[in-house]
Amino acid sequence: MKNAAFNLDKSTTKSSSWLKKKQAQPLKSPLSLFLILSLFLFVFLFISFFKITPNSLFSKTIADNPLISQCTKFQTLAPGEKFLWYAPHSGFSNQLSEFKNGILMAGILNRTLIVPPVLDHHAVALGSCPKFRVLGPKEIRVSVWDHVLDLVKTGSYVSMADIIDISSLVPSSIQVIDFRVFASLWCNVNMDFTCANDLNAQSSLFDSLKLCGSMLSGIDGNVAKCLYAVDEDCRTTVWTYKNGDEDRVFDSFQPDEQLKKKKKISYVRRRQDVYKSLGPGSEAGSATVLAFGSLFTAPYKGSELHIDIHEAQRDQRIQSLIDNSEFLPFVPEILNAGKKFALETIKAPFLCAQLRLLDGQFKNHWKATFQGLKQKLEVLKQSGSKPVHIFVMTDLPQGNWTRSFLGDLASELNHFKLHFLREEDELVKKIAKNLAVAGHGLRFGSVLRSFNGESKMKMDCSHQRLPDILLYIEESVCSCASLGFVGTAGSTIAESIELMRKSDVCSKS
Repeated sequence: MKNAAFNLDKSTTKSSSWLKKKQAQPLKSPLSLFLILSLFLFVFLFISFFKITPNSLFSKTIADNPLISQCTKFQTLAPGEKFLWYAPHSGFSNQLSEFKNGILMAGILNRTLIVPPVLDHHAVALGSCPKFRVLGPKEIRVSVWDHVLDLVKTGSYVSMADIIDISSLVPSSIQVIDFRVFASLWCNVNMDFTCANDLNAQSSLFDSLKLCGSMLSGIDGNVAKCLYAVDEDCRTTVWTYKNGDEDRVFDSFQPDEQLKKKKKISYVRRRQDVYKSLGPGSEAGSATVLAFGSLFTAPYKGSELHIDIHEAQRDQRIQSLIDNSEFLPFVPEILNAGKKFALETIKAPFLCAQLRLLDGQFKNHWKATFQGLKQKLEVLKQSGSKPVHIFVMTDLPQGNWTRSFLGDLASELNHFKLHFLREEDELVKKIAKNLAVAGHGLRFGSVLRSFNGESKMKMDCSHQRLPDILLYIEESVCSCASLGFVGTAGSTIAESIELMRKSDVCSKS
């Protein structure tokens, strides 16, 4: 035992002396010593010259983030104000439906709505919610932003508020800001880009705006207290508001097993209260900008595709907003033009026929639509004076009417007199010019003023293309059809006209 203890001490002593010897060994290579000293000297000089501290290193990283620097400057221009942006798509009627939902969401979340332009027909497509095949929120936001820049470059930008009258809601119920005003301030471009030549003349400006849109679309993720990009869409979420139900419960419409297997999808649709998820107290609630994807919804299989907020009995302010935004009329210039055509061109009681003949998705409805129109005309032929005046609203060019139902109607001169509008008609061109000069969209919002030397947006551009407003005037004419209206089954345009007629806008304009 003694020997063992002795041997252990001896062994330990031997190991310790070996370690001391090893640690005491000097660096053998002069080159190694020189390199180490040079590295320390370089670091010391670098820190001294640039006055860098750990905190300043962190601050520099934050300052170098373009989104944060843009956000910080914007927050000084509109202190405390929070904004809501969404990505419209498809045809005008769908875009108008989304605009109403945007107004509703902005009211619920107490945010300023960024009013979008009217996009070219189907320039951006969502896809199919029932088939769970849609563009994701990030992708559709980027697509919309890029298309908006194209509208500006080509001089064909028209704000939704240039076409739709929102004066009954702003500023009494919600606050709004024109997309162009918001983008110029948020993206810090320091110049007016409401006219096409500003973008066409400077490709760098266009690139800056494109990059800004990419960041604002949430491609690089959310930024605390600055941007919250909503990832929920119709595949996963049905938004609700104070409906008394438990939050995040399963929606009644879910992908069936066959679709799951065929498309290899695993989506689960839940019903979420939008105020609880995105309102005050949530991560989204603290962000200056809340960016949705699509806000399109429609009834489907006993539920709604994306937004199920039809009443808010527990919140009278929002209930009033729902009631007042159910029907939003065209601006007075458009409504008056429709009435003028009815009174001064048709000059008689008339029937309106809205016929979608070139869009393949309505092919299955043509037979029912024509049958309904024929029956209506037979009744009018028997009971009224001849000829029966018909205002025809169709996407089929007049040159192609031969050997069609419309051609047959046009040939029966003793029984029917057809009326229609064209883009080149003087009335259409005159109203388009008036709208371009009026610039209704730029007149709304509390931020239409100089911000720290920022110039106001131009109200008109001399080289701007005239807006395409034929559809809106046609709908206004149909709202005045005293002999009735026959529309294409399933068409959102037909639904819009029916709503106009129900609201009796013709007599009020």
